[in-house]
Amino acid sequence: HVDMTRIRLLLVLACSAAILGLAAAQADVDDTVVDEEAVDAYTRELCSTKGAQEYFRLSTQDCRKVIQCTEVGLESLVCPPSLAFDLELQACNWRDQVKNCDKTTKIKKVRPLTSTKEALCDPNQLACGDGTCMPQEIFCDGKPDCNDLSDENFCDINSDPNRAPQCVKSDCQLPDCFCISDRGDTPRNMDPLDVPQMIMITFDDAVNNNNIDLYDLIFSNRQNPNGCDIKGTFFVSHKYTNYTAVSNLHNQGHEIAVHSVSHNTSDNFWTEATVQEWGREMSGARSILKNFANISEHSILGVRAPYLRVGGNNQFVMMEEQNFLYDSTIVAPLKSVPLWPYMMFHRMPHECHGHIQQCPTRSYPLWEVVMNELDRREDPIHEEPLPGCAMVDSCFSNKPTGDQFYTFLNNNFDRHYNSNRAPMGLFFHSAFLKNNPDVLDAFIYWLDEIMTQQKDVYFVTITQMLRWIQDTVPLPQVNNFEPWKEKCSGSQEPPMCFGGGNNCQLDTAELPGETLRLSTCMGCPNRYPWLLDPTGSGIF
Repeated sequence: HVDMTRIRLLLVLACSAAILGLAAAQADVDDTVVDEEAVDAYTRELCSTKGAQEYFRLSTQDCRKVIQCTEVGLESLVCPPSLAFDLELQACNWRDQVKNCDKTTKIKKVRPLTSTKEALCDPNQLACGDGTCMPQEIFCDGKPDCNDLSDENFCDINSDPNRAPQCVKSDCQLPDCFCISDRGDTPRNMDPLDVPQMIMITFDDAVNNNNIDLYDLIFSNRQNPNGCDIKGTFFVSHKYTNYTAVSNLHNQGHEIAVHSVSHNTSDNFWTEATVQEWGREMSGARSILKNFANISEHSILGVRAPYLRVGGNNQFVMMEEQNFLYDSTIVAPLKSVPLWPYMMFHRMPHECHGHIQQCPTRSYPLWEVVMNELDRREDPIHEEPLPGCAMVDSCFSNKPTGDQFYTFLNNNFDRHYNSNRAPMGLFFHSAFLKNNPDVLDAFIYWLDEIMTQQKDVYFVTITQMLRWIQDTVPLPQVNNFEPWKEKCSGSQEPPMCFGGGNNCQLDTAELPGETLRLSTCMGCPNRYPWLLDPTGSGIF
């Protein structure tokens, strides 16, 4: 909260201490009389070394309290109980994660001299903060080279000197490239009325006996207007996954993508992971799916990072090296017009959204199936704006009623359908539907209503959606679009293995003390597959 009077009094005390040379001002506030000009001078001096919108502390006594210099004066912020203010993040954070409560200001980082009136270096070189010239390509490559570390200090999408270029439509043509210069853009500038409204239902995490029945309930006996079963995409994490069930989902025409081997819970792991660590997690997960769900690696094309924590350039370097097609981790902030998926050849058409996110800055031949935030308001037209939400289960602070969830689905559908018809994403964790029967009933009712009333709406996998973007088949012809007819009646396909396959009881030296089960149609491995041994051979 903002408390200008209290800040003024604190400054009076601080100014008194500075003027009188005391460690602290002891006099009662009501009796303190200091020249207003002296207080203003002290304020100017206090703010002279602070960055724009930078929060700082007057003292280290209370880690929750900070102030900020603004055009109208000083403003204060007090974090809620159990939180503290992290000067480096410039945000409230869990108290045990804040390591700078003994500091009053954030550490000042040296900025490289990339924009000067006169050139300091030869072409294709840039100057470190101390004036040393270095090759441009070493700036923001993840490895400090300047003595003052300035080459790695300012590397966001607006500062990286080697960042991807802005979208230039003439240089980016489908089917090989698609970029967005305006939120209303559609592929090949198609009239939205000629575009089928695609809806992507995705589920994250392990596939097992806790949710197999849910997936069967949602996807069985429901057809798109082309007569084929509706399809979904599953971002599978390894631990506790039943690979026999994953085989069956894939056999029914659903898409299987990777969500990591370990689902590492460390706060900073996914942000700071190296290219090699990303490879062990995501390429390793794909190898496990190949070996134990009998799915070709060439059909496992997508990545979603745990906790939607983007891994910056390292994640996308790994994806390019390992021949993934798309990522679906980056979140776009809620707007009245959603975004279509775009390619990472060019700069992202929106801000890097989210708490301490690290988005890629370089150019990559990969698709970003951006997660457009959903609108959580019951009446978006008349209610005040609220922050959006990416995963459906994060949109509700309290358990919604069936009617509330039905309204939520319709509001967000209308925002896509009545604007540019960007694909609508419904991104779930299965527990949200399993643990809320009224919500599940409302979802099933909404699905059936959409399929009955809307003959231009298709529930497709992410890869099916990307295939449409590349071909842009107009709505009147889309029922004959071949990529949407593959495994048309997947629910009628025979199971991958009869008799339930193998239920292997395994361990691994990578997880000492744990015995884990692995259900698979394939043979049992020697050890439980993990990061250093995705085949389960027991040989690291």
